[in-house]
Amino acid sequence: MQYQPNTTGASRPPQAEGFFTGVQPRAVILGVVVDYFATYLGIYGYFFVYWARKAAANGQLSPEAIGDYMQSHEGLMIGLTIGALGTLMGGFAAGLKAGSREIKHGAFVGLGSLILSFIETQLAGGETRPMPEWIRAVSVLSIIPAGAIGGMLAGALRGERRVARS
Repeated sequence: MQYQPNTTGASRPPQAEGFFTGVQPRAVILGVVVDYFATYLGIYGYFFVYWARKAAANGQLSPEAIGDYMQSHEGLMIGLTIGALGTLMGGFAAGLKAGSREIKHGAFVGLGSLILSFIETQLAGGETRPMPEWIRAVSVLSIIPAGAIGGMLAGALRGERRVARS
């Protein structure tokens, strides 16, 4: 038996999806805004409420102490973690808003946040305090995956909601 191609139907070969196919700009902008505010609220909340209260109890509260702590390895890692969690929240918000291609929207939130932080640093005339290159590299390399994970979580939540409705 020989294989004979289907000549009756005009089926097209599968097409690759484009990079921007299905991306909703409003969802990405919402995610970047959520990321920006969540990150700054989280960092200021930690450093000026939790850490300042702890330092005041020990009698070590001064503007220099806050700056020194923010530049310490512990302070940098906490800032990096809070920033990644903010990006994750932004990716989650974008994924929920988009309703489809949640991971792609989350990754675009990470890209948008990376661009926004670069612009913000340039407008401020560079960094006020130098940051070690390793922490900058970890930050840049983690921002897009953090947004994508947020989008993945939004997709998982949507999937559970669909199953619960059935």
